[in-house]
Amino acid sequence: MAPLSPCLRALLRSGALLRSGVLTAALLAAAATAQAQTCQFLSPVGGNGTTNIVTKTISPGNPLGRPNWNTDFFVTQPFSSFKLFFTANSSVSATYPLQAYLKFTDGSSLQVVNEKFAPQMGTGRHWDVPAVPGKTVSQVNFKIGASADQAATGFTYRISVQGCN
Repeated sequence: MAPLSPCLRALLRSGALLRSGVLTAALLAAAATAQAQTCQFLSPVGGNGTTNIVTKTISPGNPLGRPNWNTDFFVTQPFSSFKLFFTANSSVSATYPLQAYLKFTDGSSLQVVNEKFAPQMGTGRHWDVPAVPGKTVSQVNFKIGASADQAATGFTYRISVQGCN
């Protein structure tokens, strides 16, 4: 069985879980399962190798040039799941049009996130995405920004991706 988290160990030592009747085999199994998963950050395509967290500002759509809406992360080994992280980095709240995709070695892709999200500065969320049986993921892609929704233009965010087994 995997080691228990420091918080759970402290509760066990205090006897609070025993007194409350919450200590069950299911709780211990859940704690062991959570501890057993290991995750590692994926490197961004075109990154400088110093950080796996990408900070970008949403640019307007431009018919003469390419906006910086897409960010890809390399997947160099098989993972059972992925964690995708987004954090707002602007002082004014905005609605961020967010999409994320798993890209596969056979050239296909699967959209795993498609939503509009309006977090406060310094807050965000993450998505847990299972791997697709029978498919090999080569990249994870975030697309943040859209020609049809220019309201978030100029707002800054941070993104990162972890692969987990």
